[in-house]
Amino acid sequence: MDSLLLSRRDLDFLLYDWLDVTALTCRPRHADHDRSTFDAVLELSETIATRHFAPHNKKNDAEEPRFDGERVRMIPEVGEALRVYADAGLVGASMDYDLGGQQLPVVVDNACRAWFQAANIATAAYPLLTVGNANLLLAHGSPEQIDTYVRPMVEGRFFGTMCLSEPQAGSSLADITTRAVPQPDGGYRLSGTKMWISGGDHELSENIVHLVLAKIPGGPAGVKGISLFIVPKFLVREDGTLGERNDVVLAGLNHKMGYRGTTNTLLNFGEGRYTPGGAPGAVGYLVGEPHHGLAYMFHMMNEARIGVGQGATALGYTGYLHAVDYARSRPQGRPLTGRDPSAPQVPIIEHPDVRRMLLAQKSYVEGALALGLYCSRLLDEETTAPERADRDRAHLLLDVLTPIAKSWPSQWCLAANDLAIQVHGGYGYTREYDVEQYYRDNRLNAIHEGTHGIHGLDLLGRKVVMDGGAGLRLLLDTLAATTARARGVGGEAAELAARLEQAAERIGRTTARLWSTGDPATALANSSTYLEAVGHVVLAWIWLEQFLALGEGADAFHEGKRQAARYFFRVELPRTGPQFDLLDNLDRTAADCRPEWF
Repeated sequence: MDSLLLSRRDLDFLLYDWLDVTALTCRPRHADHDRSTFDAVLELSETIATRHFAPHNKKNDAEEPRFDGERVRMIPEVGEALRVYADAGLVGASMDYDLGGQQLPVVVDNACRAWFQAANIATAAYPLLTVGNANLLLAHGSPEQIDTYVRPMVEGRFFGTMCLSEPQAGSSLADITTRAVPQPDGGYRLSGTKMWISGGDHELSENIVHLVLAKIPGGPAGVKGISLFIVPKFLVREDGTLGERNDVVLAGLNHKMGYRGTTNTLLNFGEGRYTPGGAPGAVGYLVGEPHHGLAYMFHMMNEARIGVGQGATALGYTGYLHAVDYARSRPQGRPLTGRDPSAPQVPIIEHPDVRRMLLAQKSYVEGALALGLYCSRLLDEETTAPERADRDRAHLLLDVLTPIAKSWPSQWCLAANDLAIQVHGGYGYTREYDVEQYYRDNRLNAIHEGTHGIHGLDLLGRKVVMDGGAGLRLLLDTLAATTARARGVGGEAAELAARLEQAAERIGRTTARLWSTGDPATALANSSTYLEAVGHVVLAWIWLEQFLALGEGADAFHEGKRQAARYFFRVELPRTGPQFDLLDNLDRTAADCRPEWF
């Protein structure tokens, strides 16, 4: 029986037929690998996800972590699954050999991770955060910090977090108040409160490595005065053993609508419950240079944004597969053209409106998976391409695509989950069926690691105008290269290309129109609509890329892909026309609405 988590056939098509990941094995970093090693780790990931992550997904939701005032208590299956994951070498799968990694391409590593996100998004969050934490320290930490904290994370002994938000400062990081006071020994003592910290406290690992944004007294105001610190739950001695408990205290757990199995915490730093070294304050160690903390943290944040988009995709994808399975097996009603009440009922997949809902889901989730893996492939290009120009191009294109890769799946794969519930009918709205939980779990992805509004501001206010519009030009040139190939193929591919060209032209014209007035307030008041419209055009491009990669294949898989591409171009892409019209009108309806009118 095919998996209801992800489609291995789709992953193989994306990785090998479209993205040509085996070409990466010609580069020194991945020279030890070939398709057989990639297939082996993909198969291992599917097996572990199926046997150790999926079975406790519903239990993890029903019996969420509890704080008894002293410690966090959670079901034992979470820790057991994570030990299997770590023992398989999957935490550092894309990291260097000398760190204990496997030097897999990032795109293969992320394809493997998708199995775990589909199986149990809450349990999968712990290693996702840990890998992001470790990668930040590899990029910006000292050799000593890497030895002390990264190596145990790769082994699965330490887990990691990112501590940005505060109760009063949410996404407005300029307003954080956590302080880091320099000490005579070169360290720092931190005091303050951090909110919404996923994985902030548990007993799943020997230690928790918090990466904390804080301000050093006397530094610049706003975000320019933010520094980054390592604040471990337990101090680590020079020989690597654990020492005193640091003054990082769990104040409470947040009780979420979904994603319940991942502890989400309010942490107090330096409240005085513990006094490591006999002094007040949580012991912290500066990462890199003072006042560069936000720039460093963006290394982890951008990686997490790709991961959030992929998590949203995985939840939408497994919901879609469950909906297809249900639609095939659930008999109800008779064909519209054959209403004989004595005839046997037909599976609901025979009804056109059910097929409409399934096709919409297919176009969302398979498009989003392709986008996420494409962005992962850009990460590999950025780090391993032989030519500097190719590395720079990959970096810039990934920069432009990141807000879309995070926000588009978070919106439209949630829509896929909504449709999966609808396909199930009343059963889908009950906790006995998995699709209800997938929807609740996925609802978080539109919020964390930046809301849609924040990513709209990022895309329109920064990414498409930076470096004189270089990012936008690169994006449009990339789309144009695909449409040129499609025109060369001719036939239906050329027809789709013509539609994409028209939509891409609207991106360029509308972007210029929004910024033509010299009024950023008017332009940015429309940034969320801009994000949605551009995101849909990007996904149409992704579908045209897949359409071209299908070649002459004529089996059910290939025909289903083609039909999903047709659906996206015929039903979804036209949605952008009215959105671009609205943007061209420089609408200020929301911006001019006064607070007292609500």
